[in-house]
Amino acid sequence: MKFINQFIVYLVKILPKLIVHIFAKRYIAGETLQDAIHVIKALNAKGIVATIDVLGEATRTKEEAEEEKKECIRVLEKIDENKLAAHLSVKPTSLGLTIDKDFCYKQIFEIVTKAKEFHTFVRLDMENSPYTDATFELHCKLRKDFDNVGVAVQSYLKRTIDDVRNLNKEHTNYRLCKGIYNEPKEIAYKDKQTIRNNYIEALKLMLDNSNYVGIATHDTYLLNTAYKLIKEKNIPETMFEFQMLYGVTDHLRDKINADGYKIRIYVPYGVHWYAYALRRMQENPEIAWFVVKSLFSFIKKRKVKSWHF
Repeated sequence: MKFINQFIVYLVKILPKLIVHIFAKRYIAGETLQDAIHVIKALNAKGIVATIDVLGEATRTKEEAEEEKKECIRVLEKIDENKLAAHLSVKPTSLGLTIDKDFCYKQIFEIVTKAKEFHTFVRLDMENSPYTDATFELHCKLRKDFDNVGVAVQSYLKRTIDDVRNLNKEHTNYRLCKGIYNEPKEIAYKDKQTIRNNYIEALKLMLDNSNYVGIATHDTYLLNTAYKLIKEKNIPETMFEFQMLYGVTDHLRDKINADGYKIRIYVPYGVHWYAYALRRMQENPEIAWFVVKSLFSFIKKRKVKSWHF
């Protein structure tokens, strides 16, 4: 099954971008900030909050990174202007982490400062393993001056429990997710249940140390376990929220919302949608399989239509 899934993802990668976009747009607000605002207003109307992600990674020059910073600040301005129930998620590599760590820190410092002015929050997304230590370092440095910044943690990494113990000392605001990058087996768990177990252990550590946790998952097993832990430990609703990706398992999103829990949707937008879409498909090959099946269905219909001529 693993090899079949890999082959399906490979098929999607060789399809023209235009075709992938037809199916990927379900998981992306659009290419413009206004597209994201439109999506978030609709979510807010249902009592659902959001975090906005400007798509893009690993800028190559300081000029590119500065443009990314300007766009992030524009997001914060629009959140305030439109009175959106939303905050901002940023990828450190898009803001210059691969160019110069000090430069990246200054960039994010400026973003978090602006967020503070608007009484909102900034999440440092976690990227692949070469940047894990640097991202945690950025977070800890920023925490010395700000209380409106947090970081994401990935349960498939073998180091995660030790990381959580260290981050708990900073009274961290977490986004706990499984992780989506293809990491080597030496540093990452590959077994589904082992990743789940690590997730639950990390969640317990976070909750037991009175940290705010964004429980980010679409896994019903983990959602049910989180519900149980929240009730058993009598965790106040001010100390956690659930988080999901835009366009994925909307039925679970709506159930959590109906159950009275806070649910935040990760809403990405931007011209760099293609790499994001491929990662989503690699994480969940069912999406890639849906694209392939839909494409063949479309081709079949076109052939039938041509036969009628």
